[in-house]
Amino acid sequence: MRAVTAPTAGGVDVLQVVDRPTPQPAPGEVLIRVTAAGVNRADVLQRQGFYEPPPGATDILGLECSGDIVAVGEGVTDLQVGEHVCALLSGGGYAEYVAVPAGQVAIAPGGVSLVDAAGVMEVAATVWSNVFMMGKLQHGETLLVHGGGSGIGTMAIQLGKAFGARVVVTVGSEAKAEACRALGADVVINYREQDFAEVMKAEGITADVILDIIGAKYLAANVSVLATAGRLVIIGMQGGVKAELNLGALLTKRAAVMATSLRARPSAEKSAIVSAMVAQVWPLLGDGTVRPIIHATYPLEDVSAAHQELEDSSHTGKVLLTL
Repeated sequence: MRAVTAPTAGGVDVLQVVDRPTPQPAPGEVLIRVTAAGVNRADVLQRQGFYEPPPGATDILGLECSGDIVAVGEGVTDLQVGEHVCALLSGGGYAEYVAVPAGQVAIAPGGVSLVDAAGVMEVAATVWSNVFMMGKLQHGETLLVHGGGSGIGTMAIQLGKAFGARVVVTVGSEAKAEACRALGADVVINYREQDFAEVMKAEGITADVILDIIGAKYLAANVSVLATAGRLVIIGMQGGVKAELNLGALLTKRAAVMATSLRARPSAEKSAIVSAMVAQVWPLLGDGTVRPIIHATYPLEDVSAAHQELEDSSHTGKVLLTL
């Protein structure tokens, strides 16, 4: 089967389409014939040599896909051959076939094409597990999302609004600002032109939950705009890994700082997240309240161009590979 690997760390030129044996489903797994795969920031970091796959994971890139089940392993009873599905992966999505634990697979949501469904699992699971399960966002609270134009950001805006939150986002361009407003964002701040913390303080806005992809660079500013009992959830480190934390500010606000990743979690934890996400998010996808925002699709052979687009941050929403 065709698959994409990055044998050495480097730029987009290190990506290679190679021939690999088709995997077989182990007990508790299903084999998916891939229709499309999502391209994620983690894939770019892995290619650059900054994000090693977890122990036991394939070196084939790709953390989510959509497609058809073509085989089921021993013990799998709730998924059948021929069903259209999407899956959350530890790796292997950039390939014609991938074997994945059944608990990390969901029937493709109604109202979404099978290609577009490839851009749902990673962002929906990330937002649901961090904003709602960990951050415990409630109706009437304020959610601050950094990187509002990203795949995660566009999903966070929609889910935040669907569950009755006020949504503030930061973006890097006017085009992304307009896209975020169209999705329902209440306050949009261009971080290239304004300091988000200064804007929020000037307008009297505090955040009950912050979803942060930046990390160290934004730590102090994030804490400064947290509401009393606010929750800062850090899911990325684009702005560095080390920063000074004012514990006094946290204490005064009775606030919490949490950091989490999805890829390295045990399959049982991922399965629990997928189950909760399907129960809560799939109906919203089905009735059109929430939709995957797809910026562009590329054939598998153009994987380098897809990675370059993500690296340039020129996209709004998701970038997909099609097979």
